[in-house]
Amino acid sequence: MTARSWLARLARAERKSLGLAVVAGLVVGLMTILQMATLAWLVSALVIDAVRPASLLPGFALLAVAMVLRALAQWWQENAGIQASLRVRAEARRVLLDHLQSLGPVGLTGHHTASLANRVVDQVEALDGYVARFLPQMRLAVLVPLVILGVVLTLDWLAALFMLLAAPLIPLFMALVGMGAERLNREQFETVSRLSRHFIDRVRGITTLQLFGVGRQATEEVHAAADAYRVRSMRTLRIAFLSSAVLEFFAAVAIAVVAMYVGFGLLGYISFGPADQLTLFSGLLVLLLAPEFFQPLRSLSQHYHDRAAALGAAEGMVELLNEGSPRQGHVPSVPRGKGLVELDAACVRHGERGQVLGPLDLTLEAGEVLGISGPSGVGKSTLLQLLAGFVEPSAGEHRAVPGLRLAWMDQRPLLVHGSLADNLRLAAPQSSDAALRDALQRVGLGDLLTALPAGLETPLGERGVGLSGGQAQRLALARIFLSEAPVVLLDEPTASLDADSEARVLAAFSALIEQGRTLVIASHRAAPLALASRRLTLQEQGGHGDE
Repeated sequence: MTARSWLARLARAERKSLGLAVVAGLVVGLMTILQMATLAWLVSALVIDAVRPASLLPGFALLAVAMVLRALAQWWQENAGIQASLRVRAEARRVLLDHLQSLGPVGLTGHHTASLANRVVDQVEALDGYVARFLPQMRLAVLVPLVILGVVLTLDWLAALFMLLAAPLIPLFMALVGMGAERLNREQFETVSRLSRHFIDRVRGITTLQLFGVGRQATEEVHAAADAYRVRSMRTLRIAFLSSAVLEFFAAVAIAVVAMYVGFGLLGYISFGPADQLTLFSGLLVLLLAPEFFQPLRSLSQHYHDRAAALGAAEGMVELLNEGSPRQGHVPSVPRGKGLVELDAACVRHGERGQVLGPLDLTLEAGEVLGISGPSGVGKSTLLQLLAGFVEPSAGEHRAVPGLRLAWMDQRPLLVHGSLADNLRLAAPQSSDAALRDALQRVGLGDLLTALPAGLETPLGERGVGLSGGQAQRLALARIFLSEAPVVLLDEPTASLDADSEARVLAAFSALIEQGRTLVIASHRAAPLALASRRLTLQEQGGHGDE
């Protein structure tokens, strides 16, 4: 899938709204012609025919009506384009978010959160001008000049010939400039992604940077990256302004040629072709319509930069969409027995690493506690990912109960910048404050909550700044209590804890077991594995043993 084909597919879904925008733009063009024709007739009647102004009131009324209808049609055109743009951006964002969900935690490990946010927010918003303005204007740049050319042709074929010869110059230079602008816009979006990653990494590590005395150096690096983005942005704007100046120059020259022809024709200095037949009405109308003939082309050239920006943004989004999911839309089949999850000769391969797990046969029963042990790199985390459905087996079968809910916790739980309540409600958004307090009490954080002046509204820094390692683990455990998921997957949950914190966490595990939850614990440490009712030891070369 290419950026152009993806944008075309998004736009096809809004053909009706974009068609309405084109119709409204065509009405604007027709009302403009009527307005100019009425104005030329009024001037000719006053100057040549010496008609009294009072007798021309119907003409002035028609002029006012044309102006009002033109304004209404312009509003209609803009509104239809904006509505189409809103729906296209919503669809693009939905497609991106669905793809991110399909990639899962494993597929997203190679992506920085700042880059993903830039794609979902900024790059999607860059499609606005392309859909709302460029696509309707691309058709209007053909239809409206053709209508005006037809009107001018009935008045003076030589003036129409001048317009027809000058018209291709604007699209030609627009395309030449657009090729360079598209490349610059693509580079600019890449620069924004890098700047986002650079900035958020420095913010996350600001405490460490200050402890090592390199805070000023990090600040200077951020300033340098921001200045590089400024230089690149100014380069893009410079091309946009220069291209606009060139296009305006050619449009002005073409209008000047028409004006000279009309002026000399009215003065009788030109006797070639239909110049002798020019009147004040026909000459003035041709002169008034000349700028309107080039206006749709000039508007298209202005919006051509919206196209370049959209293509530059779409390149990054399509690159993400073209990434294959480790799950590839895999839907596990129903277990053959009474197990919650069944693996039948399941294997997992990871790119150049080859086979990292299996073949493995495993049945996870309801209510049991499965302990998984083995040396580092043998595939313990991969097995948990396979049980959770984050990856699909490269060989063998993975069967799970339909709609099975799982909870996941590892040694580095996800904690966001927000209050204690915000972090707890990540697992259960509708939970009441009483439920949150009960969950904290279950994991041994009741005393901490009582000691905090703000209680549940106590703010936490990103990644749990403000809590110790053990407190962060227990906060993550509280989310598991709130989630009520029947299966809990634990990946090295006590690896970074001291003995006291580990004891508190293990006590919370025991409370989960008493609730009848199914636990799968992958760990190097003996204490968590002691809770297991069944042990699975993974060995090199895909070997394993049950205890």
